[in-house]
Amino acid sequence: MRAEGQASIDRIEAALALVRRSLDWDRAVRRLDELNARVEDSTLWDDPKQAESVMRERRRLESAIGTVNDISQEMADAIEFIEMGEEEGDEATVDEGHESLAALADRADADKVQALLAGEADANDAYLEVHAGAGGTESQDWAEMLQRMYTRWAERRGYKVEMAEYHSGEQAGIKSCTMLIKGENAYGYAKTESGVHRLVRISPYDSSARRHTSFSSVWVYPVIDDDIDIEINESDLRIDTYRASGAGGQHVNTTDSAVRITHIPTGIVVANQNDRSQHKNRAAAMSMLKARLYEAELARREAEAAGEYQEKTEIGWGHQIRSYVLQPYQQVKDLRTGVVSTSPDDVLDGDLDAFMAAALAQRVTGEAVDVEDID
Repeated sequence: MRAEGQASIDRIEAALALVRRSLDWDRAVRRLDELNARVEDSTLWDDPKQAESVMRERRRLESAIGTVNDISQEMADAIEFIEMGEEEGDEATVDEGHESLAALADRADADKVQALLAGEADANDAYLEVHAGAGGTESQDWAEMLQRMYTRWAERRGYKVEMAEYHSGEQAGIKSCTMLIKGENAYGYAKTESGVHRLVRISPYDSSARRHTSFSSVWVYPVIDDDIDIEINESDLRIDTYRASGAGGQHVNTTDSAVRITHIPTGIVVANQNDRSQHKNRAAAMSMLKARLYEAELARREAEAAGEYQEKTEIGWGHQIRSYVLQPYQQVKDLRTGVVSTSPDDVLDGDLDAFMAAALAQRVTGEAVDVEDID
């Protein structure tokens, strides 16, 4: 076996091992058998919602397990093909076998990401909030750059983006915004982006052309179905109304229709100004609050399983997940996984898939990557 062939096999086996671990393989196989038995039960569709939930889980497990089995079999076939060619001294057959292994390794890496999206709410739409950190115009401009980056990422994937809440900066950029991203697995991918993002550049707002460091935070949580029961006491809420702000023109409201809800026990704040109706904005904000509380519970469970729990941190030094350096050199580095891009322009134009895939894999392995911060 040539070195390149063994390298392809190692990639494939690593991808399959990660998927098996993420699925809890033995449990997943047993669960699929249970679901297949339920589908054969004629009374299943007496409860259409329950039936759809069963079918959705069955399709997900069937796809993931089937992918692992198919790739395993194809790898075994390719290895046998190569060994046959080596025994017969047929270099053309050996070359063809190695090409098959290389193509299969690429496929395994791609399918691995899909299989990792197996979380309870991964298939759901997502809310994505961006908040400018301390630093005034610099951080507000950076927050707007992030808002554009995630909009472009969503558009690349064919997702639909709606702006639920938007607060302009005093001179440029935004203080905060909340986007609703609609599409299959929107939350599963975007959840890896929650955290503080750091920008280093020569400031366009500094007449002395000095280098500035800016921070903004991103927070992602899933849109949840109405049948998920989240209990909220009205006495725990502070509800404020205000005049919506936006980019100008038709986006600026002339009535106090925007709604901000603060959940006092947790300190969670949500806001919606997408509609001219205060009633509709309040209903939308309540849905967002339920989604935030649901996400907090998912995060607690995940962190508990990993043996640690950290509260959402302040927006500043020491808490960032990714650094974007535009000057004096160009590099984007994820501080959790070590993934690096030397093309910040592409990243800021929405090329985030490599970062998301690595972060998804790290959630399964639980292995921290020891990387140094970027000066």
